[in-house]
Formats: sequence, C-alpha cells, structure tokens
Amino acid sequence: MCDVLVYAATAAGVCAAVAAAETGADVTLLEPGQHVGGMVSGGLGYSDVGDLRVLGGMAARFRADVAEHYGVPVGAYAGPEPHVAEAIFRRWLEQAGVDVVFGAPLLDPVAGVARVGQGTDEQGAPRLEWVEAAGTRYAAAAFVDASYEGDLLAAAGVPYAVGREDTSLYGESLAGRQEILPGMHVMPVGISPFAGDPSGRTEGPLLPQIKPEPLARVGAGDGGVMSYGYRVCLSRDAHRIPFTPSPSWNADRWELGRRLFDHWRRTGTAVVAGRLLGLEPNLPGDKCDGNSLGPFSLSVHDGSAWRYPDAGLAEREAIRIAHLHHAQDYLWFLATDPAVPADVRAEITRWGLPSDEFADTGHLPHQLYVREARRMHGAQTLTQHDLTSPLPRADTVAMGSYHIDIREVQRAWRWAYEHPDPVAHVVTEGYLSVRVPPYQIPYGCLTPRYEDCANLLVPVCLSASHVAFSSVRMEPQYQMLGQAAGVAAALAAHAEQPVQRVDVGRLQHLLTENGQVLGLPSSP
Repeated sequence: MCDVLVYAATAAGVCAAVAAAETGADVTLLEPGQHVGGMVSGGLGYSDVGDLRVLGGMAARFRADVAEHYGVPVGAYAGPEPHVAEAIFRRWLEQAGVDVVFGAPLLDPVAGVARVGQGTDEQGAPRLEWVEAAGTRYAAAAFVDASYEGDLLAAAGVPYAVGREDTSLYGESLAGRQEILPGMHVMPVGISPFAGDPSGRTEGPLLPQIKPEPLARVGAGDGGVMSYGYRVCLSRDAHRIPFTPSPSWNADRWELGRRLFDHWRRTGTAVVAGRLLGLEPNLPGDKCDGNSLGPFSLSVHDGSAWRYPDAGLAEREAIRIAHLHHAQDYLWFLATDPAVPADVRAEITRWGLPSDEFADTGHLPHQLYVREARRMHGAQTLTQHDLTSPLPRADTVAMGSYHIDIREVQRAWRWAYEHPDPVAHVVTEGYLSVRVPPYQIPYGCLTPRYEDCANLLVPVCLSASHVAFSSVRMEPQYQMLGQAAGVAAALAAHAEQPVQRVDVGRLQHLLTENGQVLGLPSSP
C-alpha cells in the first residue's frame, strides 16, 4: 500500500511521481515498458515550448538540468539527446525515492482488459482501491493516470471522448472535419488514388496508405484522431547506422510517394531533403529530431490511429509495429528509390540512426508518438474559447501557450467534377495551426467529476475538447500538469479526502514555491 500510485512513466508521469514524493508521499510508479520519459526520451528531442514566460515548475527544472548537463545556457539547445533526457528523469526518480516498476502494463495481454479494485467513499462516490499489473496488485490512496492512452481512467469507469467533436458540441469554429485547403502538409491536386489508373478517371482499388472510408461533412464530429508516427533521432556521426528496410518492406506500398515526386518534377516544384524530415542538427552530438513534414511523411495517415485508443494490447502492438516499419521504410524509400531526386537521396544518406541511442530497440525509438487518444470528461472541460479568448481562473494549476496544433487526421480521396468526366484526387485533411495567447489551465480539468471517481487525477488525457487538447498536448505542458497532479494526489492522500476537495489555494502555494507560473503575463 502506498500513498500515490502513478501509472505510466511518461514525462508527465515522472513529474507527477517526483512531485508527489517531494510533497512527502510514498510513491509507486508503474511503467508498461522498460524506459522512462515517454516521448521526451523516445525521439521527440526538439521540444515545442511555446511562450517561455509561462514555462515554469518541473518543465523549467528539466530545461535547466539539460543546460547543466551540456554546460551551456538554458535554451541553447532545442532539447537533449534521448539518452540524456532519460538519464535526467531516472536521476530525479532515484533522488526522490520513487519505487519504479517496469514491465507493468495495466491491460492484461490475454484478456485485453485492465483489472482494478473499486470501492466507495463515505458519501458513496466510487474510488479506486488497487490496480493489477503483470500479476501483482498495487493499492494506493490516490492514483494518477499519466499514460498517453488513458487506460487507468477508462478502467476506473470514468467517461471519456475519443476524436473530433462536432462544431455544435462546444460551439467551436475549428472542431470537426476540416475543409480541404492548400498548405505544406496537404497533398497537391492531381494525384490519383487508384492503383490501376494514374489519371484518376477509372475507379478501382486504392493505393496503400489511403483511408478508404468517405469523408464526413465539414464540421461534423467523426471520431478522428491526429495521425501517429515515430519521431526518429538521426545522426551524421561517422559511426551512424545506415538505413535498412523493415522486415515487412513492400515496394508497392510506396507508389503514392512515387506519384508525389513525379508530380513535383512535372510542376517544377523544388524538393529539399530537409523539408521532408526536418534535417537540421538541432540536438547535441550532430543529431536531429526527424519530424513529420509535408503531405507524405513519417506520420501514418491511413486511419489506423483512429482504432488505437480503445484497442486491446494485441491490436495496439500491431498498430505500433506497422508505424515503426513505416518509419524504417520511409527512410529507406527516401534514401534509395529512383523516383526520389538524386540530390535528395544523397542528402538523406548523409544521415543514419545514432549508434549511441536506443540500443535495446534497434536504434529506433521505443515510444510511438500517440498525439492524442482518450480525453476525460472531467469536472471542467477546456475548449477552443478558453484558448482564443482566455479569462482569469481562480483554480489555475499550470499555463498553456503553444498554438492550436492539429496534425493531419487522415489521407483520403474525393472526386473533382470536371469536364467531361470527374477526376479523383488524393487529399490530406485535418491540419490546423492557430496562434493563441497564454492561457490558464484549471485544476478541474485534471479531476474526474466526483460522482465518477473520487481519487484519480489525469494530467495527460485531461478534460479538453479535441481542439483545445491539440495545444495542451505539448510535453513541457504535460510536465507542468504532471507536477500539479502529483502534488494534488499527495495532498489528497495525506488528508484522506477526494481529489475534488483538495485545498486549491494550498496546492497553488506549493506549486508556485517550486517555480510553477500561474498568472497571465501583462504584455506580449
């Protein structure tokens, strides 16, 4: 029996566990895999920090520790190398005395469901008593679900949403399925989706990597989630590991890419290798964080991510492996396929996988970039309005500031009705980038409603609309929200009270004492 149990050693989970321990709680951290740090140590080295004036608490502490490690000013690097990020997080956990248990997935690999024990408090509200992971039961007074998937909140019976809502639900202008508009991440007009007809006039089987289902109407809620992918750490070091195809390599799967490069050639569009992967040495050690850029990228847009949040372990693993192989094969395709311009292939082959990263996972990251999964229906819900027109909040526990950043949701196709016959085109849909001012995130977005669960906090799959979540989802904000959840869980455990009745003033005092920024800046 411990005071606080944190599920998932994402960066938010690490910060929650350390913050709870530093508040005096006895803490156990369960991690389904073998690493700590989630995306921060799993490929996403280039951290999107937003407005630095509102970046505080453990997110600021992490940036300071990165700078100290390299002996540079804070912010000199966009982020640390993956192994450095993980070393910092492991040191934090060790110094705080957190009991970390690896290889402890909440979902049973055979039954596919989570085993939890539930009771009620004195007023009859449901509460978690224990969770079972890898055959062992862990009891606690308070729980924190810091997973990207929201598996603990779902197991506790807390209601949640998945995917895009209709514009009518919260009155959000940016909600739902989006118009097909031009942009860097959008497939150019004129590329046929049909395997047998490059002209696009004769309907037939679709090319791979295209979602076959028809598009919903504009503004409709369709349950679509942002595409997933791998953020690959790449190196120009002499000891780099050359790219190789995955065991599932199939040249036919990359025909869409060939048609795209042919279109760019015919239209005189300049293609630069760096704009296909983000090849900038933005990490120490002559490394870079390979990102998903453009209409054909490391991200997978075939709709498989839509199934992931509610899938069992076996289906999730199949989706993860498919995404991992996509990343390997995308790099191989860019480096070797004759359809790719020779200068692009030459630049790509100057890079490789780093020999000093991810040794236990074939030098590819251990973490799939789950951009969004479940989102709790909590005591309060953050929406687009709270971001674009923020108002002061009395129960603020962290600040957000990154722009609304909705990555592509699907690659589909549609007919264009032209004379004399319609022509089919591939379309990429869902991308949005909208600047927002700094905004406050209230404590109620981290707690379920009291009648749903009295002792659970959720800093990652928090209560937010799809639109608002796309800004909150950045790792520095997860770190600050994890810190808030950890301190709140410790307070609730010590006082033997529901998380909804934590003294928010006391919580805010403890957060600000440790560097958290809770107020809106007075000027840009």
